[in-house]
Amino acid sequence: MLYRENGQFKTTYRSDQQIFGIAQDRYFVLALIAFAFLGVPMLGDEYLFRAILTPFLIMSLAALGVNVLVGYCGQISLGSGAFMAVGAYASYNFFVRIPGMPLIPAIVLGGLCATAFGILFGLPSLRVKGLYLAVATLAAQFFSDWMFLRVKWFTNNSSSGSVSVSGLQVLGWPIEGPVPKYLFCLSLLVVIALLTKNLVRSAIGREWMAIRDMDVAAAVIGIRPMFAKLSAFAVSSFIIGVSGALWAFVYLGAWEPAAFSVDLSFKLLFMVIIGGLGSIMGSFFGAAFIVVLPIALNQFLPVLGRTLGVNISTAAASHAELMIFGALIVWFLIVEPHGLAKLWSTGKQKLRLWPFPH
Repeated sequence: MLYRENGQFKTTYRSDQQIFGIAQDRYFVLALIAFAFLGVPMLGDEYLFRAILTPFLIMSLAALGVNVLVGYCGQISLGSGAFMAVGAYASYNFFVRIPGMPLIPAIVLGGLCATAFGILFGLPSLRVKGLYLAVATLAAQFFSDWMFLRVKWFTNNSSSGSVSVSGLQVLGWPIEGPVPKYLFCLSLLVVIALLTKNLVRSAIGREWMAIRDMDVAAAVIGIRPMFAKLSAFAVSSFIIGVSGALWAFVYLGAWEPAAFSVDLSFKLLFMVIIGGLGSIMGSFFGAAFIVVLPIALNQFLPVLGRTLGVNISTAAASHAELMIFGALIVWFLIVEPHGLAKLWSTGKQKLRLWPFPH
């Protein structure tokens, strides 16, 4: 009875084109954002920020970028880790080589470098698709691994290949403790998610979805496949590059090329598949599933072992965590192939009719 659109009349085009058409959705999202900015910093502890919330926010941003390319445009990619690496190392070089370079412009420039890199490796999408495109984008991963490991200029001539940053600040506000890092990542995520939501609702977003559904029919009705595909690679790579800079600067602090391996690319792809392809909300669900579930299993399995009187070693818990994690992924893909976002949408639809399902 409380979640109904009855009586919520739209009298202008502006009100009819709102992101959240139902007032309850707007109030819920505003309350959630307010709680994330005001309530969580007062209630959370250091472990919650460092181990869960900050990586969740950054991975949500990366999954958002992957969803633009894979979910909305239908171009499969296995090179997301490479785009994150380009964003991280480009931001690092801008930050350390240009005296007085502010943090946010360095991150934006790193995202633009990732955009150029993504467009370069997105060119094969004009000729191939499916598994062939996946292999072509996987080449970006191998190339970035070689480039950042062998070309010492990118690591500021570091002998070990490991680089680090310190003294981060925005407008004189230091980004050092767990709460400032969390708020900084949350602010960028909210802004980019809002812009992405509006972008996928615009004309270019509809072009992406037309290419995803049937590229030949889209070309027949006047959509330019080259522009649509390369623009999706550009936007996706920029968002992923920004998330890579945040992952390196804010979460890791010190990193090496192995931090952006092919495993990270697969994790990002799993996030959008489990969360829901072509859904902004699905990016958050998928990131929460990938980030939070392993930590929860790592904490739960030893407790379960002590309860059952079984001594579960650290190695056994780690292997069991991987097996359970993989089994849950397969289970979700079988039970709900459209991802967790579909379950969320179904629940909202049932609430619209409750308690009169007719």
